[in-house]
Amino acid sequence: MKHLRTVDDVMTHAVVSVKLDAPVREIVRTLRRWGVSAVPVLSPEGRVVGVVSEADVLTKVPGDETNATGEPTAVHLMSAPPVTVPRGATISGAARLMGRANLKRLPVVDDEGCPVGVVSRGDLLKVYLRSGAELAEDVRHELLTHLIPEGDSTLSVQVEDGAVTLTGRLPDSVPADLVVRLARAVPGVVDAAAEFTAAA
Repeated sequence: MKHLRTVDDVMTHAVVSVKLDAPVREIVRTLRRWGVSAVPVLSPEGRVVGVVSEADVLTKVPGDETNATGEPTAVHLMSAPPVTVPRGATISGAARLMGRANLKRLPVVDDEGCPVGVVSRGDLLKVYLRSGAELAEDVRHELLTHLIPEGDSTLSVQVEDGAVTLTGRLPDSVPADLVVRLARAVPGVVDAAAEFTAAA
């Protein structure tokens, strides 16, 4: 079963972008054709160097900054430097970045700064649509991978409407409150509680 842990798990892999010299009419046609509110702007080397949005087109007045035909281009309209996220970023980390910057979409880039996808608020919300069984498996995987040595506990995970209940036995070396905090940090979990018994 796939564990939804990073932006790469939920992003849209198709990237709609424009070049630095794209005229405003091309930008608007691209936004309308693909039904998006913003697109990344790429350098000649294919790196994301800015983002141009509907708001940029509507509010920025380029003045003399136009191309040879008198039309403003992406380089004059874009917001730079761009707010991007690496494909290996956690879902919660991307959500916090999106919230701080008040953005609806983020370009996802590789180590060279080239686009590999786009993640939206809707993409990040996908983690809340998984079944209880999928969430329970994700919580169990997270706890046994990072906190509890396998075989050192009898861990039962129950999920109802995104709320996790943990029962069973923990080794003395593992604090119950830490287990609960880690369970709450799993994307899609809305709350967690535990009723553990001490190890014999």
